[in-house]
Amino acid sequence: MRQLLHGVRIFQHRVFPACRSQFEQLAKGQAPSTLFITCSDSRIVPELVTQTAPGELFVLRNAGNLVPAYSESEPSGEAATIEFAIEVLKVRDVIICGHSHCGAIKGLLHPETLADLPSVRGWLKHAEQTREVISQLHETNGAGEEHLTAAIEANVRLQLEHLRTYPSVVDAEARGDLSVHGWYYRFETGDVHALNEETGAFVSILHLLTQESSVA
Repeated sequence: MRQLLHGVRIFQHRVFPACRSQFEQLAKGQAPSTLFITCSDSRIVPELVTQTAPGELFVLRNAGNLVPAYSESEPSGEAATIEFAIEVLKVRDVIICGHSHCGAIKGLLHPETLADLPSVRGWLKHAEQTREVISQLHETNGAGEEHLTAAIEANVRLQLEHLRTYPSVVDAEARGDLSVHGWYYRFETGDVHALNEETGAFVSILHLLTQESSVA
């Protein structure tokens, strides 16, 4: 706690004064361009990865970057956040970002490790289809990094499917007002890959930027 208190003091005395006008402007309202859905994992810092400033990202975090399928009878914090981001804030993009070494997906693949975590086990029902898909693709119950990465990527695809069950998402996409994206972030290397929904493969964002530059 002492480290956090010291950090607040540095923010108040060194950082905030230099950004005072920016925060005063933000007090009038927010207009983020993107809803960024990612894991609660402490190793993931969306603003650092995307190099964005306060007010530019509307961030939703939970264990495993999960999006419960839309349900009128079972509203959730995730549903409320998505609805508000699209209907009120009018975000133009939604990113679902999975990451390397995800503990939630490890638990999904090895449910025996969740015996003493009933809430986590229950929450991961929103990713159960991911486990089924990976089980079909891999005959053995793999435990290696490649197996985990495949599951994390499959989970991003599944959560994009869930996202598209939301009426607000469907309508905004149909109007051309919204684009949705799947990312995979490997924090130990800094690499970020984006899902190509036509091929189902994740492609390096640096590769995509290089392609755009060559076309331009």
